[in-house]
Amino acid sequence: MLRTMASRVLDDNDRDEVLAILDADPVSNVFVASRVRAVGLNPTRLGGQMWGFGPRGGLTSLCYSGANLVPVSAGPEAVHAFADRARRQGRRCSSIVGPAGAVELLWERLEPHWGAARAIRWSQPLMEATRPSPIPADPLVRRVRPEEFELLLPACVAMFTEEVGVSPEAGDGGALYRSRVAELIRIGRSYARIDDRRVVFKAEIGAVTPYACQVQGVWVHPELRGHGYAAAGMAAVVEQALDCYAPVVSLYVNDYNAPARAAYRKAGFREVGTFMSVLF
Repeated sequence: MLRTMASRVLDDNDRDEVLAILDADPVSNVFVASRVRAVGLNPTRLGGQMWGFGPRGGLTSLCYSGANLVPVSAGPEAVHAFADRARRQGRRCSSIVGPAGAVELLWERLEPHWGAARAIRWSQPLMEATRPSPIPADPLVRRVRPEEFELLLPACVAMFTEEVGVSPEAGDGGALYRSRVAELIRIGRSYARIDDRRVVFKAEIGAVTPYACQVQGVWVHPELRGHGYAAAGMAAVVEQALDCYAPVVSLYVNDYNAPARAAYRKAGFREVGTFMSVLF
């Protein structure tokens, strides 16, 4: 009984079972699945631990525990087990993010031990596009070139600060964030429209599996908002992502960001679920 009620740390011997669970909902699980497919389940390579609920051969739920705490296919029993492990090890993540029901229950159990969050995004529509956008794509949106890193970085920092509420340059001076921005440019997953050395629109494809990819970091220069750059830019990103990466392009957005949601709908996205984020 204790064995089935407790979570355990998974390893590469569990990879096939883990991927079967992740691939059952490829859009919701694209972030975690992309990491597992890329590096496996060894904690050093994964950048955290993968917790499982259920015995080997009978896994039902997962929880990625790294910079983010991400429950996967987690019902109340699994959430209870994951919360118990998270409580015992102490908070090591900067956020809890994932399907709203599981995250809300997880936070309900952890808040008395971890204390107040810096911010909670209770409702974040999960959206997907499976075909080219019904509107014309911006022909000037393209992959960012490595020599444009310093040009793009301020836009990335502005987006992150606006979205998360803290600068990515805090703590380590931005070294980790700069490395991530540079890596996405290097592998061709950073897109932008740059007019006369000014970033007009930008977005990155942050996670990729054979079944889905996830767009992140969507940003339009503040002086140019409201002029259709976001919708046309996203149409271009969707077109290129469908061609290059996966048959489904996904993202999630804050429910109160009405202009962004309208732009995504115009670009052909539809809502397929709800995420929730707890930020520390």
